[in-house]
Amino acid sequence: MKVNAPSYPARYWHQIEDGRLQCDLCPRDCKLHEGQRGACFVRMREGEQMILTTYGRSSGFCIDPIEKKPLNNFYPGSSVFSFGTAGCNLACKFCQNWDISKSHDMDRLMDQASPQAIAKAARQQGCKSVAFTYNDPVIFAEYAMDTADACHALGLQTVAVTAGYIHEQPRRDFFAKMDAANVDLKAFTEDFYFKLTSAHLQPVLDTLLYLKHKTDIWLELTTLLIPGRNDSDEELTAMCGWISKELGPDVPLHFSAFHPDYKMVDVPQTPLATLVRARNIALQQGLHYVYTGNVHNVEGDTTFCPGCKAPLIVRDWYQINDYRLTASGHCPDCGTAIAGRFDAASGHFGRHRIPVTLG
Repeated sequence: MKVNAPSYPARYWHQIEDGRLQCDLCPRDCKLHEGQRGACFVRMREGEQMILTTYGRSSGFCIDPIEKKPLNNFYPGSSVFSFGTAGCNLACKFCQNWDISKSHDMDRLMDQASPQAIAKAARQQGCKSVAFTYNDPVIFAEYAMDTADACHALGLQTVAVTAGYIHEQPRRDFFAKMDAANVDLKAFTEDFYFKLTSAHLQPVLDTLLYLKHKTDIWLELTTLLIPGRNDSDEELTAMCGWISKELGPDVPLHFSAFHPDYKMVDVPQTPLATLVRARNIALQQGLHYVYTGNVHNVEGDTTFCPGCKAPLIVRDWYQINDYRLTASGHCPDCGTAIAGRFDAASGHFGRHRIPVTLG
């Protein structure tokens, strides 16, 4: 059903000397005249206020395996109620969800979706958590935070899938509502961020440091490896060394395969060998949980004990074939505590992907 949602007042802005309104949500600091939209397209000046044009509207809902977010050490095998809106505050030339994140067509937002309706639907469907995903939830922060409150009221967990490009104050407010996050660390050079995402690296690193050291959020990282752009041994070694030193060896890292899309259709798909090489570099740098994505690789899907190296959660794509953690989340062979959030047994949602209609 097409929805004409009312304007919703946005937070995080102020008026500057020349009369424009500056958005203070993310480091883009968009400065807007009447009727103008920010780079994300969804935050707009309306009169003397900033509004969020996508509050209460979604590009669609789906029940996914939690491993698809990807989160491998956060209630493995459980189902997550996933949704997004439209727009993005980065301009990645390699975007794998460009039809949603780059959309300026508000008519794709067909589903009316109040925070309470989303939480109720997720609980009715037996989901463990709700994920703000598909496009970056930072840009619809008010909507996501209200939905997170509604989810917590019903005992549901909340998950942010984000690039982490956000200013300090909204960062504190937004992530205070989240139980887990997967943050895209798109590369480890400023040159890559500036040329291929029209953004900067340091604000993302600041977000990662904040999440790890100032919150109790369960954190995992994803890097999409693009041939010839961010997959050199030198860059991977530097990135994994930084993660190990600054965030700690227990933060899971996912290396995901690029496929030609959006404005980089001339770049070849990432070969499996590149993901395996990157995974080996990460393990050599001391990271304990390193995964591969968008390819079929059982070893790269599996959670191993960092102590005795025994396979503990064996996956084939998103299907869990063996789950050997103790009820307290330890290795049954050597007793090593496995970092993450775990139930006494894994879920069995598997590889399903179930579209859901609300309204």
